[in-house]
Formats: sequence, structure tokens, C-alpha cells
Amino acid sequence: MGVGMMKKSIRYLLQRALQFKRSLWKSEEGSLLPLVAGSMIMLTGVAGLSIDGSRAFLVKDVLQKSLDSAGLAAGHALSIDDMTNDAQEFFDANIAAVQDLVSDSNMTITVNDDNSIITMTATATIQASFTQIFGLSEITVSANTEITRETRGMELVIVMDNTGSMASSGKIGAAKEAAELLVETVYGDDDTAENLWVGVVPYVAHVNVGKTHESWLTTAGKAKIDNGDYLPTEWKGCVFARDDGEDMTDTPPGDEPIEPWFWDDEVSASASNNWIDGSGNKTIVESNSRYYAKGPNRGCGQKILPLVASKETVLDSIDEMAAWSFGGTASPVGLVWGWRVLSPRWQGLWGGETPAELPLAHDTPYMDKVLIILTDGVNQFISRSSSLGGSDYTAYRTIAQWGYSNVTTARNALDDKFDDICSNIKDDDIIIYAITFGGSPDASTQNAFENCATKVVYYFHAPSNQELQDVFDTIGMQLSNLRLSK
Repeated sequence: MGVGMMKKSIRYLLQRALQFKRSLWKSEEGSLLPLVAGSMIMLTGVAGLSIDGSRAFLVKDVLQKSLDSAGLAAGHALSIDDMTNDAQEFFDANIAAVQDLVSDSNMTITVNDDNSIITMTATATIQASFTQIFGLSEITVSANTEITRETRGMELVIVMDNTGSMASSGKIGAAKEAAELLVETVYGDDDTAENLWVGVVPYVAHVNVGKTHESWLTTAGKAKIDNGDYLPTEWKGCVFARDDGEDMTDTPPGDEPIEPWFWDDEVSASASNNWIDGSGNKTIVESNSRYYAKGPNRGCGQKILPLVASKETVLDSIDEMAAWSFGGTASPVGLVWGWRVLSPRWQGLWGGETPAELPLAHDTPYMDKVLIILTDGVNQFISRSSSLGGSDYTAYRTIAQWGYSNVTTARNALDDKFDDICSNIKDDDIIIYAITFGGSPDASTQNAFENCATKVVYYFHAPSNQELQDVFDTIGMQLSNLRLSK
């Protein structure tokens, strides 16, 4: 009840009291008694109005504060449903402070078309006490608030499994289409958006950081390139994982250099990567076909797209994705490189279209860092003959070179690394969305991805291509709302 309504109520009660007093004055049935009775009724009415009015002002104050807290909760929510649920939860918790006085309360929330303005109203009804003798049995107070959600900045990286299994059942096409839908949702109609940068990390059992980053390599790695070991081709940009736990950190390459990817010649003529014959002649075929690819870059796929502003550049990177059937799946590798794309410790290192001031510092006001990771399988190595080392090459080389005798124990090591990297990224204040896709991810992988997500509701399992579309649509809407959260 506003000040105007309270004044009207006071005037109403005084008018009723004066009318009653005048009727007593006109009475001829006594002299002093009517006057005393009239005065007592007036005093009682004024006292009652004071008490009920004080209660009304108290309830209105609590009502406004309850609505304001509900509005702030709604402003931070990532979806319309969350807005309503969070707002109602905060409203109910705060209005409970006057539950002994309020017989009924109600809150409504409306959001404009682009989710940028939230309008909220609330009412509370108080059962009148003393003022009931003047016919006023209830007092209703109201409150309203409007939340304008500020546009926040975001650095977003999409880490996507590009392994050979994605070629089956149209999964690579569905994943690309879903990711492109998310990008369209986050950007809207424009090619760039204020303080929005997006990167893409395709991964298999390793990643491609781009051949322009030779400066990141170890001295021995640079020598391998300079000595012509890759001729008649050149190093494409794929890399091995670092040793001594540095494969799970965002340490920049200036402190911990990286070894370039090099798949050694397999001497046997029947081996899949016999690219140097007995006379020293080299046969190089750089393809995503497991049956035809040969050479030191065997299995090296599409390079990482670091943070860029252009939606079109991001869509082109996603569209170029293809399934690479080599090595198996190493989600820890994709995950850690997604982190490095977002880590301020790599600021100014990526070059190209990435501004030198990116990635931004963690304490940059109104900025969020978000990582989305998707896989359609489990961590695994492709088993090979013991002559090669028990497996295909991966970021960890062969399992024998990594120190394992079979692919099962090697997979367990990858699972442990995935868990540790997830924890490290979340400790670095980066929001993680995790998605398992199709029928191949087992219960262990689904649990690992669910635990990796920043919140349980940020994990999704999409058994089918259509469900993956729905998942990316949901995440896209949540990220759009996050950009508008205050």
C-alpha cells in the first residue's frame, strides 16, 4: 500500500468516526455518555489505525526487499525457467519474515522479448485488527521492481571430438550443425558482438596448434624441422603432450616448450605408416583416411581456432571439421588445450586474428570464461602390434613409450588425467559444460563428464543426433542469458 492509499484509509476512518460522533451528539437519550463513548471510539480508531498502519508499512518494506532480492536472483539466471524458479525461491524465503502478519502473498515476473528487462510485481494481504470496526477487514500492500540485465563479456571455447567414430551415423554432421546453431544463438544477427570472442578446439588423440607456432617448440623439436626430417612435407602443427604433469596445466610454452608431432616410419612394408622405403624414398599422403595416410604428420587434423571476434570465422572452423580415424580418443588433451585457449597465461601468444590482449585476465569486470567439451566415445588407444609399441601414436606417443603394457591400463591413466584437468580448470574460475553423445560413452565416461561440469545441470547426455541439437540449443540460450546477467 502506497502513501496515497494510506492517506485515503486514514481519511476514510476519520470520516466514519466523525459521522458516528455526530450521531451521538444528536442523540437525546443522554448527555455525557454519548460524548464519552464517541470520544473513546475515535481514540480506539486512531490507535487501531496506527497499529494496523505500522504493520502495513512493515510488510510493505519486507515485500519490497523480498522482491528486490528475487529480481537480482532472476537477473543472474541462465534460462527463463531458472529466472522464475530462482526468483520465487528468494521471494518466499524473504517474505517469510512477516508470515505471521501476511495472510496471502503473490509475485509475478515478466521478461521482454530479448530477455534483457525483467519486470516484477508483488502483493501481500494483511488481516486488519482494530480497523475492522470501521469496515476495513483487509489491507493490501504492493511493490514492483525492474531489472535491466547488463551485457557481459564472454570468452567461449568449443572443444569437439573429431575422432573416427564421429563419421558413423551422421554424428559429425549433427555435431557441426548443433555447434553452429549455438554460435548463431550467442551472436545473434551480427558478425561480431560486444566483448564476445569464441574459439574452437578439434581433438582426436592429440591436437593441432598450428604450424605458425614453431616458437613454442623445444630446441630438439625445432631442430627436427630445420634438419628437414619432415621433407618433402612440413610440420603441420600437431604436438605431443608434455611430461612431468605439465600435460595437465596451463603453463605457457615459454616456460615448458612442446615437442612437435612426428609419427616415425614403420619399417615393415606391410605397416600402415611405412613412408620411407629401403632406398630412402618417401611417400607422403596427408589425408584423414586411415587406410591411405602416410608420413610424419599422419593423423594430424584440423588446427585449433583461438579466440576470435568474427562469427563467420568460427562457423567456417566448425564447418571444416572432419572425422580423423587415428590413435583413438584422448579427451584430456582436447580439454587442456581448451583451457590454454582461455588462460590469461597465454595472453598474446596465439597471434592471427586473436587480439594481443586476449585471453583477458580473470579479474576483468563483467567477463566470463566458458568451455564446452563434447565426446561421442571413451578415452581409448587403438591397439596395434607390439612392434609399433602396442598402439597407434597419440599425444602420449605409443602406450609402450608412455610406460604401459596394455590399452586398458593406459585408458585408466587418461581417465585420471581428465578428472585432474577438470578440477584444475574449475579452480581457474572457468565455467565448464560437458556433453556425452551417442551410445558409445559408457557409465564411467558419463560420470566423469558430469563431474567435470561446473554444475550438475551443465552436464548433458544426448543419445541421438536430434537430442544433441536440443542440448546445444539449451546451452546457447543459457549462454545468451549469461551474457545478459547482471
